[in-house]
Order: sequence, then structure tokens, then C-alpha cells
Amino acid sequence: MLDGAQGAAHTKGTPVFPRAVFSGAASAAALICLAVAGCSSSASQPTTATTTTVTATPSASGGSNTPAVSTSSPAGPVSSAVSCATSSLNVKQGLAQGYAGGVYEVIDFTNTSNSACSLFGYPGVSLVTGSHTQIGLAAKRSTTSGAVKLITLAPGATANATLQIVDALNFPSSTCGPTKAAALKVYPPNQTAPVYLPNTSEACTKSVQTMNIGPVQAGSGGST
Repeated sequence: MLDGAQGAAHTKGTPVFPRAVFSGAASAAALICLAVAGCSSSASQPTTATTTTVTATPSASGGSNTPAVSTSSPAGPVSSAVSCATSSLNVKQGLAQGYAGGVYEVIDFTNTSNSACSLFGYPGVSLVTGSHTQIGLAAKRSTTSGAVKLITLAPGATANATLQIVDALNFPSSTCGPTKAAALKVYPPNQTAPVYLPNTSEACTKSVQTMNIGPVQAGSGGST
């Protein structure tokens, strides 16, 4: 919906048998070795595994919506770029799309530093009061909002994650305890410093799951 090719490369060396030159005693010894011991020589190249890395780069005009370029393999995520710290990201709410009973909302993460950095996995998201006290349950990780990928962001590039917020008024008041939130508390993947984004969604104060969050994907989800 508001979301973010994989292949594998394997190389296998071909045995190479060096050409032997025999003379005198060395020739006789070599022939005995071949006849009796079954001597042979071979060399092969080891199989090299690469990793799935998705790199988003800004456009020539300075924008950050350029589609990602991806390479893939069966290996786990590896990147020379360090994880994007909260302080090196501009986090904002992007395009929102309502549906009967709730809304899908994009959260954009733009690299504002001068170096490439990486994002991998899920943001941590919850609704909070004006004093930043969490309301009810935090967003649950969704497995239907795209695959988990390592996203490497060049300076100025953007990644996004899709948040689903179900309206608390869909649930009985006795089991939900509805109240209006003041903001979204967002932790970028693998970070402990949050950012707060204004949001007045209806939330449940009781243990009712009203939010689901997808993994970060390459590119911007759009702007409001």
C-alpha cells in the first residue's frame, strides 16, 4: 500500500591443473608419484556471499524521493555505514490515508548528517499525552507492511515506515477507555532517543491494540 529484488550470486572456481615439466631424476620421481600416490593439483575460488543493501540517494535537484537502488543475496545485513542516530535524522509525519475506522500514516526519516548512515528494522511508536506519558499499548510490529531490509541513506536521503492507527472509538468504551492523544512518540530503529510529532488521534488507555507499525523502507512516503 504506502510501502518498499532479491537474487543470489554464487561463483565457483574451475579446477586448474598446472602444466608440469619433467627432466632427469625429477621426471622419474614425478612419474612415480603420479602412478603410485595418485598425486594431483587443483585450485578453486571460494564462494562469496554478499548482503542485501538498499541505498537511497537524493535527486540532482536536492530532493529526497529518488527510488532506491537495491542489490541482494542470501547473506544477513552488512553495511559500512553506522546506524542513523536520532540526532542525525529529521523525523516527520508524511502522507496520511484514511479508511473506514482508522488511518494509515507515513513516518519519514531523512538523513540530515554529512555522512551515510543505515536503518534496519522497525521504529518504536506510541501515542502520548501532552506531558509525554504513554497512552495504552505501543504499536505492534506488522509483518504485512513489506520485508525487513537494511536501508543505507546518503546525506539528504529519506526512508519511511507505515503506521496504522485504528480509531479508539471503534471499541466499547468500557474495554478501551478512549482519550485524545497529543503526540506520537517515535524511536528510530535501534535508537533510545525519541522524537515527538503532534498527533490528536483517539487512543485507548486500556490494553487494546490500536496501532501497527511496518519496517523502514527506502524512499519518502510523501508529505502532508
